[in-house]
Amino acid sequence: MAQPTIPNQFELMWPTLEALKALGGSGRIEEIFEAVVEQQGFSEDQLAVRRKNDDRMSRVEYHLAWARNGLKHVGAIENSSRGVWAITERGRQVTENDVLADVKAWRTEYNRQYQARKRDELTDDDANEDLLANEPDWTQQLLDRLLDLTPDAFERLAKRVLREAGFRNVEVLGKPGDGGIDGVGVYRISLVSFPVYFQCKRYRQSVGPDAVRDFRGAMAGRGEKGLLITTANFTPSALEEANRDGAPPVDLVNGEELCELLKEYELGVSTRIREVEDVEIHSEYFDQV
Repeated sequence: MAQPTIPNQFELMWPTLEALKALGGSGRIEEIFEAVVEQQGFSEDQLAVRRKNDDRMSRVEYHLAWARNGLKHVGAIENSSRGVWAITERGRQVTENDVLADVKAWRTEYNRQYQARKRDELTDDDANEDLLANEPDWTQQLLDRLLDLTPDAFERLAKRVLREAGFRNVEVLGKPGDGGIDGVGVYRISLVSFPVYFQCKRYRQSVGPDAVRDFRGAMAGRGEKGLLITTANFTPSALEEANRDGAPPVDLVNGEELCELLKEYELGVSTRIREVEDVEIHSEYFDQV
């Protein structure tokens, strides 16, 4: 059976801008994803199509990631150090044709410079394929490295990230009887502080709603704030379950957001800015986590 058609990144750039406008000008990755899915009316069959040889991310998610990347490079959107994407003044003013022309012009220039640097011929014949395939995918490299960590090391890394994010008294639990809770930290907002329980899932497969429900059940009687961190992605059903009416909300951090946090806090990741952002993974850092 033939797979359903998935729009390429160029076809999803304008829907991404429209989604951000509908969200009030800014939104996190999962919010943008949900808004585009609703706006475009993607079917369950379309959302179920995975990347070739890599099932950690659906084709829709993958193309949306590159759509954001292209829009960022031409100044239509920007992302903060906290993982929030926002439309810029330029993004509010451009037309759909302007966006596509600008991104394709940027790609042409980037490929020309890449050829000069690497002395390697690049082919870019099919507009429906990922024209960004030649750009190093640092997030994929980093996720592969995180998947090599032991469960204990990944929990310690999550603990470090939370501390960098402003949590206090962060403690890794991970002992028998903890009921699936990997740790807890105290987060303070002005004069108010409260415990936040976290769970880490070093997964390749997308995390479904059962994991959210199980984590929420493990928190019962302890607190109402939970953070679920994974190297993978969350299914639409998991996103819906995390914010289900009548149930304590669970905040979700997917693999791409985790990579952005590691880059922000320079935990095993450094950035050099040339004509494009150059992100380097320091593999030895993760041997010491």
